[in-house]
Amino acid sequence: MRSLDEVGAEHGVIIGPSPRMWAVFEFLRVIAGSESTVVITGESGTGKEVIASLIHRQSPRKHRPFVAVSCSLFSDTLIESELFGHERGAFTGAIRDRPGRFELAESGTVLLDDIDDVPLSMQVKLLRVLQNHTVERLGGTNTVAVNVRVIAGTKRDLRTMVADGTFREDLYYRLNVLPLTLPPLRERMEDLPVLMQHFLARFFKQRGEEAPAVSAGVARAFARYDWPGNVRELENMCERLAQTNMCGTIGAGCLAAGMMFPHAAPATAPPPADGEPGSAVPISLDERVRQLEHMLISWALRASDGNQTRAAELLQIKRSTLQGRMVRCQPVLDLPAASAPSPSPLASAR
Repeated sequence: MRSLDEVGAEHGVIIGPSPRMWAVFEFLRVIAGSESTVVITGESGTGKEVIASLIHRQSPRKHRPFVAVSCSLFSDTLIESELFGHERGAFTGAIRDRPGRFELAESGTVLLDDIDDVPLSMQVKLLRVLQNHTVERLGGTNTVAVNVRVIAGTKRDLRTMVADGTFREDLYYRLNVLPLTLPPLRERMEDLPVLMQHFLARFFKQRGEEAPAVSAGVARAFARYDWPGNVRELENMCERLAQTNMCGTIGAGCLAAGMMFPHAAPATAPPPADGEPGSAVPISLDERVRQLEHMLISWALRASDGNQTRAAELLQIKRSTLQGRMVRCQPVLDLPAASAPSPSPLASAR
């Protein structure tokens, strides 16, 4: 059997230095040959489906189907049909027999993500499937034997839901044989640089380019951001940076204000009283403006093939203004030396 590191690398699972994530992967090594049900608890975007797929790839069922279904996507009336299938005529629009996800995952693994969103009426039917290893299609009378391993994903603590009466206790104990908790990104920030480098390299490679250097300002902004969307949000942010980058570097001007100032107070909020301590992190406004200018000027020069007159038209400013701003950017951005209004300090401008 291949190592977890090899399988993880193949499926985009990046193992950083965080002790908490190393504990997760060590647990996956222990249960690699197990057939027992697993409950993966973690906030949205922490990678529950990725980990579930990794568990499947390391299991004896790895050559059989891995079928993932998000239980939150379907209404109470549709989820039964999605999971267990339906017979022709079971409801309006059911024009043919259709197998459900359990049948499609035969001899493999089914991931029931967002199982905390399954209504109580469906929970008892899920319990019956886990106990009897059979399903009954909607509108049908015959039972169909199924041989699947079940992995459940949840963004809420199922024990708390049991105490609140919103999740069946018997189903909880049937599922919770091998519990696994994924920490949010904000609790494993040691992994952030590795993940960011991986995602940027992937998305710039799709453009046929090398990933540019990341400025210290961007690294600080990423480090102090809470990442409520976790690894998925980080991945999306890196894709956005790769698709919109036009200046050969990733500076603070490439980021949205919400990333640079995640704890900014609303414009209507009163200013703090004199001497009142604040939590704001100082940032140079001049540096921010110059970095933004550099990004836009670089974009205009690329779009105009280095023609300053055309670049000025794209930016809706005079050519002389463009040249002056190009020179002004030099001290902050460490651009090649030049003097106005001679050739541009930015490469290839003419």
